[in-house]
Amino acid sequence: MKRTISAMVGKGSINHNSRKFKAENVDGSRTRFNIDYINEPIKKVYHELFDEALEKYNSKQTRKDRIIPDYYEKIRTSKQEKVFHELILQIGDKDNMACGTENGELAKEVLNEYFKGFTARNPNLRVFSAHLHMDEATPHIHIDFVPFTTGSKRGLETRVSLKQALAAQGFKGGTRFDTEWTQWVASEKRELAAVMERYGIEREQKGTHEKHLSVLDYKKREREKELAALETELAEKRDELHEVQLRLQSADTAQAELNRIEVLLENSPDYALPEPPKLMSAKTYRERFVLPLVQRFKDLVRTVLVSLVKAFDKIALLRGENEDLENENRRLERKLASLEEKNDQLHKQTRDYALLRRVFGDEYVNGLVSEAREKQQKSNEQKENRKEKYYEEL
Repeated sequence: MKRTISAMVGKGSINHNSRKFKAENVDGSRTRFNIDYINEPIKKVYHELFDEALEKYNSKQTRKDRIIPDYYEKIRTSKQEKVFHELILQIGDKDNMACGTENGELAKEVLNEYFKGFTARNPNLRVFSAHLHMDEATPHIHIDFVPFTTGSKRGLETRVSLKQALAAQGFKGGTRFDTEWTQWVASEKRELAAVMERYGIEREQKGTHEKHLSVLDYKKREREKELAALETELAEKRDELHEVQLRLQSADTAQAELNRIEVLLENSPDYALPEPPKLMSAKTYRERFVLPLVQRFKDLVRTVLVSLVKAFDKIALLRGENEDLENENRRLERKLASLEEKNDQLHKQTRDYALLRRVFGDEYVNGLVSEAREKQQKSNEQKENRKEKYYEEL
């Protein structure tokens, strides 16, 4: 037996996954066969993961505007990271592994065994919601998790970061379409395939033209893959931008440091000449008090000048980087919006296509599709013939 593996980026509808509400495609009579592995409140998980690091971070802040009162809210309103991520895995499709069939029960056993090893394989992905659904067309599992990294040198020591969480598990991003996420998903597919083999199911790997998908479904999934890759890239760029902005803030404190030095010069006894002791010669006074003070001034001026030159160079460089990153972020956000719009259009086209099949029947719609393909093929052939004739006349 050969079966495909489908891995999708879920929207993370926790209430739907836990069946607090049921969509139209859910068969309520089969809901009792679902498996609810974990269903914890996400805010509780955030407190568990980040409260200690948050308290330590806030205790070091000297400025009120740098204090983070609620880390969950900070991430929820941030454009750099998502509050959590969802992976959906499915074996086969409704035609060969449907719920309510013997093969559907087999898929349930495989997915159940696969999930048992998920948390051990992924120590940096804190799962707070996981459900295996047997009340829709095909058995599938939703896994929702908070990715976190520890030992961070900026911000909270323990903080939310998909990129760093997966990097800690050995997944290093390469090209735009070979990110940490795509590498990790491929690894999880291999784990699932290994479990399938123990149950006598061989993994079927489809090429670029997946026969079991309609053209619209295939395009929709390709857009979803692009969206996932683009979201990861955008998060990386936002991380870079955030880091540059923090460094800029640090460089801009040079003026505050100058103010501190000015106060130091006015008030510190180290930079003031004492009254000459009685009976001390001018030469002795000069050597003991004046010359050391002059040397301290020279050292201070040298240190300040070096710091200023470095700070101004850094500010000029970082502002250039900051502008480049902001432009790149705007470009990526525009592209992401465009892809999301295309994805929505494909979803609508898929629904329309399904509606046509329900209303007119598969046979009628398949006939129309075949007729349209024949016309398209004839049109293409005519174009090729005209092109060949054109070149022959030349």
